[in-house]
Amino acid sequence: MIKFKQINFWLFTIAMMPLLAGAQPKPAYNELQVFDHSFFTYNGNDLRSANGAPGPKYWQNKANYLIHASLIEKDTLIKGDVSIGYTNNSPDTLNYLWLQLDQNLFRADSRGAATTPVGGDRFDVKGYHKGGYQIESVSVTYMGKNYLVKPVINDTRMQVRLPFAIKPHGDQITVKVNYNFNIPNYGADRMGKLSVKDGMIYQLAQWYPRMCVYDDVNGWDTLPYIGTGEFYCEYGNYDYYITVPAGMIVAASGDLQNPRQVLTAVQNKRLAMAAQSDSSVNIIKEAEVGLPGSRPTQSGTLTWHYKMRNTRDISWSASQAFIWDAARVNLPSGKKGMASAVYPVESKGNERYGRAAQYLKHSIEFYSKNYFEYPWHSAFVVAGVALGMEYPGIVFCSYKIKGDDLWHDVTHEMGHNWFPMIVGSNERRFMWMDEGMNTFINGYASNWFNHGEYADTSSAAVRMTRSLLKERDPLMTAPEVMVDGGQYYYKTALALNILRNVVLGADRFDYAFNMYIKRWAYKHPLPADFFRTMNDAAGEDLNWFWKEWFYTTWKLDQAVTGVKYVKNDPAAGAFITIENLGEMALPVSVKITEQNGATQQIKLPVEVWQRGAKWTFKCNSTSKLTAVIIDPDRQLPDIDRGNNVFKVSE
Repeated sequence: MIKFKQINFWLFTIAMMPLLAGAQPKPAYNELQVFDHSFFTYNGNDLRSANGAPGPKYWQNKANYLIHASLIEKDTLIKGDVSIGYTNNSPDTLNYLWLQLDQNLFRADSRGAATTPVGGDRFDVKGYHKGGYQIESVSVTYMGKNYLVKPVINDTRMQVRLPFAIKPHGDQITVKVNYNFNIPNYGADRMGKLSVKDGMIYQLAQWYPRMCVYDDVNGWDTLPYIGTGEFYCEYGNYDYYITVPAGMIVAASGDLQNPRQVLTAVQNKRLAMAAQSDSSVNIIKEAEVGLPGSRPTQSGTLTWHYKMRNTRDISWSASQAFIWDAARVNLPSGKKGMASAVYPVESKGNERYGRAAQYLKHSIEFYSKNYFEYPWHSAFVVAGVALGMEYPGIVFCSYKIKGDDLWHDVTHEMGHNWFPMIVGSNERRFMWMDEGMNTFINGYASNWFNHGEYADTSSAAVRMTRSLLKERDPLMTAPEVMVDGGQYYYKTALALNILRNVVLGADRFDYAFNMYIKRWAYKHPLPADFFRTMNDAAGEDLNWFWKEWFYTTWKLDQAVTGVKYVKNDPAAGAFITIENLGEMALPVSVKITEQNGATQQIKLPVEVWQRGAKWTFKCNSTSKLTAVIIDPDRQLPDIDRGNNVFKVSE
């Protein structure tokens, strides 16, 4: 049924046709929109400097965790308690605290369940509505006194209203929560359980109540966990104890503190060998899975004790079905680490997880050498139900994938330990800051690994053009409503590659990009902090670039539209006219071929488009031109390559 407004619009259009017939179509390009000097909405200040660095008064709160949790397999239940030592470094007095209860996504009445499309998606609850936290008790300790508190729970958030005020500038409080929850079968592709031949594989994430972040931008950041948007967590130290059936192996974030109690003498000896080996060492072999001698005891339970410092989260996995491989990691400073892979017999073999420990090891070494040294010691890749999910020091990948897909999944999920586990951006608001930056560095890791075994030799710009043509939402769109979430990954990565290889050059880009990582490691950057750092450290006003790539869905269409010889003499040079037919502006590269076989490539800066949509420049030719090609190396996502080539007639 046609709406009345639509009818009125078409009647108006028909009436105006005689007037419009003689009018020329307005060019899509508008230089005043592109080169907009009012790009930043706030000036630099004491908290976030104009150059993109944390300001002299930048502050950040801290949350230290002590956790005891048990996996009760007969009930598929996690039962535990968490004590959070919270430090208020802010200049504000706090009358209440907010915690994240992400397991409440799996309640039947959750916002995530209500906002999942009827057809489902990758991050929905998959019909599992028996989950959610059971909060048994909440108490706080302040100034030596204990208080029992009745929490206020709304969806995936819990407010703790205090009978006192937490003072600014370093005041401390301890919050203790006793809780339990049922483990979902498929936890929105971030956790869950998988039945395999030799038992069940549990991948546990968002498994304890966590502090919300209180920052200088939003105060308490209490966006609910709906499914697509990931996480925003405070940094701190973790000390945690996981009790599981004795036959299970626990792979977890951080370093194992009691290997002699939970591993056999043979397994500890093999771990020591792996610590000296660049090749993978079998810690638990396929033939040993499930055998009585593979565990210190087969009855009762064992408690695994792990620690991890200065991290924003932790995760773990447990199973009696694990084969376990490990290898040494070599860090630039000379420190050593350990990369491990645990997987079921269904995932064995060189085309599957037999190389996973090596994929993990080489990923850590590459990212450490080129961006920022891995700050922890250990890392695990776990084969299970989750397609691909990242946590500090541990990544979950599907037990089904193999070959190049497994490499790309491992290096992508491990790359997230740099974005956002080290550079702690807000994933729930700005998904491109973790997925896109990570996808960008993944490409270089893939090109490097094993002399390019899994390198992508195609043109990313050309490959992405079709996707960009259908793009409906800019990268600043919230994850839950983004029509094509792949844009967060690939459009961001393409933008950064163009910035590096076309706009700035590798040296200037790499220096500025690494400066951003160094400045914001273990902190909470905003998009503007990234933009300002890149501008300042590279020495370039890139606001036009940030606007068009991250705030719009503008398209690029550069064209060669004319060639004239100086004084009609090819030997005197040629005037070449190019036009910008799309909304986006980028630097120009033009390849010119002459009749005598001579070629030259002319590069023009983006500023040629500051004057308008048309630009004419002179090239020093020596004979007639046969062809002029714009973007000859196919580095840009030009939506119409048909007008990129101008063949000069005789």
